[in-house]
Amino acid sequence: MSGERSGTTAVPRALRGTSAVVFDTDGVVTDSARMHAAAWKTAFDSFLRARGPEGQPPFDVCGDYLRYVDGKSRLDGAAAFLRARGLRPSGTEIQAVAAHKEALFTERLRAEGVDAYPGTVRLVRTLRSAGMPLAAVSASRHAGELLERAGVRDFFDVLVDGAEAGRLALPGKPDPALFLEAARRLGVPARQAAVVEDALAGVEAGRRGGFGLVVGVDRAHTPDTRGALLKHGADLVVDDLAELMGEG
Repeated sequence: MSGERSGTTAVPRALRGTSAVVFDTDGVVTDSARMHAAAWKTAFDSFLRARGPEGQPPFDVCGDYLRYVDGKSRLDGAAAFLRARGLRPSGTEIQAVAAHKEALFTERLRAEGVDAYPGTVRLVRTLRSAGMPLAAVSASRHAGELLERAGVRDFFDVLVDGAEAGRLALPGKPDPALFLEAARRLGVPARQAAVVEDALAGVEAGRRGGFGLVVGVDRAHTPDTRGALLKHGADLVVDDLAELMGEG
């Protein structure tokens, strides 16, 4: 397939042969992963102080966030982290921690707003100019608000968020259901589409879904996180999506 579509802009080399691109939202399009991580830390640390055994280390916003909650639904993420600490939380306790995190995140989002990554915006503008169909995907029910506040919602033809996942009973990542639903709505087979993700669970979902290209975004910029993204199924890893246009 050539690098030209209905527009006059060339598709970046790494994405040539791709008919559509599905972007994760938090940490890929919007700089909101840090807000999620901070909210999780407050919620988890509060729970560990009240319920966990003495000496439990606090939630780590880098390692624990990437390993247990990034890219997952709130309930799945809460359960994964607490069980990893050797706890046996009840369903009610898992829901309470998830609800606490939700309230903290919502308060911070409304107070501070959120920005889109400039490199992502440049890539998305280029792909739109080339006529490439684009989707945004997120396990979060806030994805639409995040994209609106960052001023980039109109760039995406399709949005499949946590609310849609709940309505359709779609399982969370690393199951590929969210990405496959986005590709279906774009009218493109997964093998002809690319997935762009920063979360290990999301990269694994893209690989499981049979997508033609899985791009990992390493916002931590470390050999360990880069290696983990590749191990979970990324075909290539970049620190910023501007690199796909030869700008990185």
